[in-house]
Amino acid sequence: MHREVFEGAAAAVRYASRGSGLWPGEGAEVEAWVSLSARLVAGPTLESALSELNAALSDGRTLLVPSYDHPSAGDVAVWGALAAYPKFDAARKTHPHVARWHAQLTSAHTALPAVLEKHMPAAARAAKAKVAAMQAAKAATAAAATAAGAAPVKENVGGSFDIGLKDAVMGQVCTRFPPEPSGYLHIGHAKAALLNEYFARTYQGRLILRFDDTNPAKENDDFVQAILGDVAALDIVPDAVTYTSDHFDALLVKAAELIQSGHAYVDDTPVDVMRAERMDGIKSRRRGQSVEENLALWAAMLSGSERGAMCCLRFKIDMSAPNKALRDPVAYRVNAQVPHHRTGDKYKVYPTYDCACPFVDAVEGVTHALRTSEYRDREAQYVWIQQAMGVRTVHIWDYSRLNFEYTTLSKRKLGAFVTAGKVHGWDDPRFPTVAGMRRRGLTVAALREFILSQGASRNINTMTWEKLWTLNKRVIDPVCPRHTAVEAARVLLTLTNGPSQPDSRPVPRHKKHPPAGDKPQWRASTLWVDAADAGAIADGEELTLMDWGNCVIESVTRGPDGIVTALHGRLHLEGDVKSTKLKMTWLAAAGVSLTALVLKEYEHLITKRKVEDEDDVAQLFNSNSERERTAWGDVGMLQLKKGDALQLERKGYWICDVAAHEGAPAVLLSIPDGREKKAEA
Repeated sequence: MHREVFEGAAAAVRYASRGSGLWPGEGAEVEAWVSLSARLVAGPTLESALSELNAALSDGRTLLVPSYDHPSAGDVAVWGALAAYPKFDAARKTHPHVARWHAQLTSAHTALPAVLEKHMPAAARAAKAKVAAMQAAKAATAAAATAAGAAPVKENVGGSFDIGLKDAVMGQVCTRFPPEPSGYLHIGHAKAALLNEYFARTYQGRLILRFDDTNPAKENDDFVQAILGDVAALDIVPDAVTYTSDHFDALLVKAAELIQSGHAYVDDTPVDVMRAERMDGIKSRRRGQSVEENLALWAAMLSGSERGAMCCLRFKIDMSAPNKALRDPVAYRVNAQVPHHRTGDKYKVYPTYDCACPFVDAVEGVTHALRTSEYRDREAQYVWIQQAMGVRTVHIWDYSRLNFEYTTLSKRKLGAFVTAGKVHGWDDPRFPTVAGMRRRGLTVAALREFILSQGASRNINTMTWEKLWTLNKRVIDPVCPRHTAVEAARVLLTLTNGPSQPDSRPVPRHKKHPPAGDKPQWRASTLWVDAADAGAIADGEELTLMDWGNCVIESVTRGPDGIVTALHGRLHLEGDVKSTKLKMTWLAAAGVSLTALVLKEYEHLITKRKVEDEDDVAQLFNSNSERERTAWGDVGMLQLKKGDALQLERKGYWICDVAAHEGAPAVLLSIPDGREKKAEA
C-alpha cells in the first residue's frame, strides 16, 4: 500500500484540507498564507516571512483572512509553523503583531495545538521538547535559588508583552483608558490607550474608555469630542464609554462614610502650609478633630460657601510614612465658580483623581489598571483607598512613560502654547498630539507599530522621533503617489527639438503600485526647472529629464550677478539615462495650467533636547520652527484631497493639508522621513 509522508505545517494542513474536508473551497488568498507558512523555518526565508506576516497583521486583525468567521487553513498553517519554531519566543519581541495574533488564535481556539501536533516534523518536535525542557530547568533553578534565600533575578521586560498579568482569566480581564478632557490626546496617551486595548483583546476581555472629568476648571465637552475622535483615529473601539462624573453621587456617599469611620477629615490649612507639612511629616492641627466637627465643615464644603471654600477633605492615612503619597492626601476640594461640562452647578465639591480612580475602577469592573511608572509611589495609596471604601481590589501594572526629544508631553505646557498663540491649535503639526501628528502625515499603522514594538516595558528611555518617522516612511512609501513640483524660483529651459505642440500622456503615479493610477504628463518645447538645478548645469552637459529622457544643454544664460536666467538645449532621447549625473524634475511651461502650492516645513518646537519638569518651555520655544515657500505642481495635484500623502520627486514626502480650490493654492506639509535635522540643544 502506498504511504504518503507529510512534513511541516503547510503539508499537514493541505492533507487535512484534502482528506477531511475541514476547509473546503478555500481560494488563492488562503493558499498564499499556507505557502508563506512553508517559509517560516530557520534559514534565509525566515526573517522576510516574519516581517511580511507582521506587516499584514499591523492592522489588528485576529484572522489572516478577515472575511472569514473562523480560522482558515492559512491561519492554521502559519500558527503551526510558528508553534514548531524553537526560537519563536525571541521573535515575539521584534514582531509584536505576530505575537499578538498567535496568542489570540491559541487562546480562542484551544483545539489548534492538536490539529498539527501529530504532523509536526520529528526534528521540530524534538527542538520544541528541548526548549520546553530548558524552560522547565530554568524555572526549577530559579525556584531553588529563591528557596535558598537568594535575591530574585531582575526581570527584563523591555519590548515584551509577556508580563504575566496577575490572576488574569481569559474572558474576564477588563482594562481602562482614563484621559482627562482638558486637552487633546498626545503620543503618551496613545501608548496608554493601545496597551490597554492590547491586553483587553489578548485576554478576550473588555476595554473601558473613561473620561476623568473631576476638574471643571480645565475640562469641557470640546475636549471630550476631540478625544473620542482621536481614539477612533487610533482604530480603538472601546466596549464602553463612561465618565467619572457618572459616579459623583456614589463617591459623595463614600466620603461621608469615611468621615464617620475616622478615615477622612476636613482641613482648612492653607495650601502652601499643607504642602510644607506633608513634606516634613507634620500632622495638621485639624487631624484630630471630632467626627461632628468634620461633618459640619464637610456640609460647608458641599454648599460651596465661603467657609467651605477654605477647606478640603483629606484621607487620614499615615503622616510619618516614608512614602509621601500616604501622608494624608487630598480627597475632595471645592470648585463652586465653574460649572461642570456635564453636571452644571449640581456639585460644589469634586474628588481628586487619586480619590475617584480607585473607587471607579472597582465599581466598573476593572481587573487590571495599567499606569505609567510615575504613579508607582501612589500604588499603596490606591490600594488603601479601595480597602477603606470597602470595594474590591484591582491589580496594578506600571509601565514606562513615553519621553521624546525636543518636546513636552505636559498638557499644561502644551495648552500654554495654544493660549499664547505660538501655535495654530492643539492639532498644530509641530505638536506631539495624535491630531497634530496625523495632520503632519503620521499613519496609525506606524504609530501602533512603534508603540506596540516597545511592549509593556518598565525601562525609561528618551525616544528619538527618527525611529517613529522611519517606520512611517515604510508604510507610506510603497503606496503613496509620486508628483512633480518646481520652486517659485525657476528657470525656463527651451528645447530646440521639443514637441511642436504641447501634448500629454498618462504616466503611473507610482511605478510599483498600480492601484495609485495614472496622472497626465504634459510635454512641451519649453519647460520650467528649479533655479537651484539650473545653477549647477554646465554648457554641453547631458542630463536626464525624469520620466522623459536625456537632454543636452547647449547654452546657459547668466545675468550680471552670475545667476542663471535661461537654458537652451536639445532632446537626446537615445542617450543612456544611467550615465547622467543630474536627474532633473521639470514641468511643461506651455499647454497646461499648473497647481499653485504652498510648502510648509517644520523643525522641533522646542530647542532643548531633554526637557525637564522644572523647565519653562516658553523660554525654549523655537520661533523658527515653521517655514513656508511657494512652488508649482503638476496638473494632477489639482485632484489632491485633504489628508492625501504623496511624494514630490526629489523633494521628499508631503501631506495635503488644504486642497487647491477656486484658484487658491494647495497647502502641503512636509512628512519627516526619519532623517530630519535635529535642533541644537
